Amino acid sequence: MATTYDSRTDTRALRSAPRPRNVVPALAQLLIYAGAAGVLGLWWMDTTSVTGTADWITGAGRITGLLAGYACAVLLALMSRFPLLERGVGSDRLARWHAMGGRYTVSLALAHTLLIIWGYSISAHTDVVSQTTTLVFHYPDLLKGTIGFLLLLATGVISARAARGRLRYETWHYLHFATYLAVFLAFFHQLSNGADFVGHRPAQLAWYALYIGVGALLVWCRFLTPLRRGLRHRLAVAEVRPESPGVVSVYVTGRHLDELGAEAGQFFRWRFLTRGLWWTANPYSLSAPAHPQYLRITVKAVGGHSAALAGLRPGTRVWAEGPYGAFTAARRSRRKVLLLGGGVGITPLRTLFETLPGDVTLIYRARRPEDLVLRGELDAIAHDRGAVVHYVVDEPAEYSSPLTARALRGLVPDLAGHDVYLCGPPGMTDAAIHALRRAGVPRRRIHHESFAF
Repeated sequence: MATTYDSRTDTRALRSAPRPRNVVPALAQLLIYAGAAGVLGLWWMDTTSVTGTADWITGAGRITGLLAGYACAVLLALMSRFPLLERGVGSDRLARWHAMGGRYTVSLALAHTLLIIWGYSISAHTDVVSQTTTLVFHYPDLLKGTIGFLLLLATGVISARAARGRLRYETWHYLHFATYLAVFLAFFHQLSNGADFVGHRPAQLAWYALYIGVGALLVWCRFLTPLRRGLRHRLAVAEVRPESPGVVSVYVTGRHLDELGAEAGQFFRWRFLTRGLWWTANPYSLSAPAHPQYLRITVKAVGGHSAALAGLRPGTRVWAEGPYGAFTAARRSRRKVLLLGGGVGITPLRTLFETLPGDVTLIYRARRPEDLVLRGELDAIAHDRGAVVHYVVDEPAEYSSPLTARALRGLVPDLAGHDVYLCGPPGMTDAAIHALRRAGVPRRRIHHESFAF
């Protein structure tokens, strides 16, 4: 089931030179690794010699503790929603870094705990149970540190893929706030008991600077900036319009919307100030380019929050955090671009389809024809800019097409020379990445926006 328009007939074809490669992700990683090396330097400068089994084990415990403490600060910084990271790295990639870093952090904290108990018990010639009791109840702030460690461990458990899949986004999001308390408790334990900090004022000041800097970033980006923008723009629901079964578009108006600087492909975290919705802010992409008079999101009912949006009344106040994400034209490195979307993942792609320079092809996959959201708009955009759009549905079977390298090359013969913007459900996205790689598209030119949290 495909609709095709010949771009050669369009006299207004969009032309733009490829953009330079984004270096922000590489610089961010370099800074993280440099910081880790600096943290290891604290241990190196404070350790004159290591002799005996107890020293080796305790030294390993000190190193893992230092790295765990540093990693906690890095994890908070990654999720601070700092604009340079959000636009340069992208929320999706930051979330993956955060998830991977969280696993390392929990592992380091666990190793630190076990190694310190083991090393101290060898030095004191006592068993690990007695040594654990002594450490927890008789060392300064170590009871707080223990509580912080248990909270961090619990957060790691609920963030595991198997557990996360059973939680609503809102529940997972608020349980994750326990991380702040865990880091706060562990911070004071490190300064009170850490051999690399006790009596070492420069090291203490560096640690304070690291955590105060990250804390200030969190307060400014996640709390003060949304508050300031909410008061400035005074957003409110203007209209809720049905698009297809279970899908609605929400139009939001406000003041000075041009100051938000929202780009095609970006999203906001929306908080609707009405009963049942005010307490959580969920991420939804813009489904139309930002307009000076309104913003639009298009949402499918897949959970309690998204389903409730269909019942919003005009005039409902809205707080929007953003814009966030790097799923924008800045990622493009080739003139030819493929937009590959599935289900309601079409929303950020629809804005890119209208605004992205170059030769653009859109492949939109859905279960049934009636699930092709915003199809009328997509057809109009394709006609206006002389672009190509293919609709692929699973039902009826005669219009289905497998998500394979061969099938994609059949729709886009020179696929390997394209940039690809990909957005859809996790299963479809995984299959698409595999197919694109087999079709010869380099991973660096597959730009991915995930629905997973």
